Amino acid sequence: MQIDNNEIPPQQLWVENGKERIPISSVSENDPLILPFNNRIRIICRDVILGDGLHPLKISIKTKAYGQINISVEDEVENREAKAVKIPYDRIDDYTPQAVKRRQEFISRFSGRELEHITNYSFDPEVVRGNIENFSGVAQIPLGFAGPVVVNGEHAQGEFIIPLATTEGTLVASYNRGIKVLNLSGGVKTTIQGDDMQRAPVFVFEDARACNHFVRWINEHVQEIRQEAEKTSHVVRLDYIDPYLSNRFVFLRFNFKTGDAAGQNMVGKATLAACQWIIENYEGIEHFYLESNFATDKKASHINILRTRGKRVTAEVVLKREVLRDHLRAEPEILDYHQRISTIGALFSGANNNGAHSPNGIAAMFIATGQDVANVAEATAALLHTEVTPDRDLYVSITLPSLIVATYGGGTGLPTQRECLELMGCYGKDKVNKFAEIIAAVVLAGEVSLGAAITSNDWVSSHERLGRNR
Repeated sequence: MQIDNNEIPPQQLWVENGKERIPISSVSENDPLILPFNNRIRIICRDVILGDGLHPLKISIKTKAYGQINISVEDEVENREAKAVKIPYDRIDDYTPQAVKRRQEFISRFSGRELEHITNYSFDPEVVRGNIENFSGVAQIPLGFAGPVVVNGEHAQGEFIIPLATTEGTLVASYNRGIKVLNLSGGVKTTIQGDDMQRAPVFVFEDARACNHFVRWINEHVQEIRQEAEKTSHVVRLDYIDPYLSNRFVFLRFNFKTGDAAGQNMVGKATLAACQWIIENYEGIEHFYLESNFATDKKASHINILRTRGKRVTAEVVLKREVLRDHLRAEPEILDYHQRISTIGALFSGANNNGAHSPNGIAAMFIATGQDVANVAEATAALLHTEVTPDRDLYVSITLPSLIVATYGGGTGLPTQRECLELMGCYGKDKVNKFAEIIAAVVLAGEVSLGAAITSNDWVSSHERLGRNR
């Protein structure tokens, strides 16, 4: 190591690997330091006095796998006299009532406002460990219920009351109206058509030809890669690896089954283990990144519409002509015609959804049940289809190709969110497909209700009557 171009003797250097602190002078080729892939270490340098400002730092490491690695950076010493204002944090246990109270008092002092509603919650702060940092209170969101909706699914069968957490007036009423129409027509038929969660690393090679060789090697060693990935969890299962080539890059889209968990973190860990094995066993990789943006996590994308991310689920119903006419003041032919025109509008605008508002119901159910709300970005994708039947009724179906949901882990175990899942019989193991089917049924109800409201010119008047809070 060099600091300010001065060689630092090994006797002044230690490496901290987890809880172990090892003198650099004790590390040699005969007694090397073993560093697993993606392991973090801290190098400690003693008895060196540094002034303010930038300091050039050079580190040379001799490795068995990669030869000599040279690192050159510039960094500066922290000015410890200038103490920044910081939100209180307890390094030992930040979820005790005392730690939370110190934070609340700091927020009140800093803002000059007393906390009244934020500090009122009904659970022990300990339960949010792993869900949030700097826990200081809650954001209360109004919760309404729609339904019950009749679902005739492969996994969801029966009547289900639907929790919707939202601040948008008319939303609960609209879904409730759609559910009524679906029920009067015999309920919703739902089907799970796909299930995969992805992580997509990228590998960089010397040229395009090297990319071809790498993909062939990957195809020949899928079983070994699968074994490494599945060692990381008793739940995760590697389904298949999809290669995509461009320039001198290979994008590998790892597709996993993740049980009742949404699985983004789970598949990240599994893919990292798989890629560690790949890097250790294949020569010629110039660069590697665990995520290339090709999995399009928390973003809408065409590949997820085609290939599925999370659950691919379809909900469908035949709406009786007299039900539409009596309860929505709409004719099947008019609704079908309007849908075909609005599909052109969606295509013309470049949207990934030819329906009306599927994210409304999804977001409201996500908030109520402890889902990762940012996954609504993927769930905006929806494919809506209508046709008039020979009996002059209206067939309506919607496919959600990238619905990411969980009934275990994440925010699903928080008290309010778990309670909402339990009301639908959807908390815990072997319930995620049931939950996905219920969401699809609710989304279909919302599409029918809003589509009919627009067609019959009830849309604005309903918002003025129920959603006016100015």
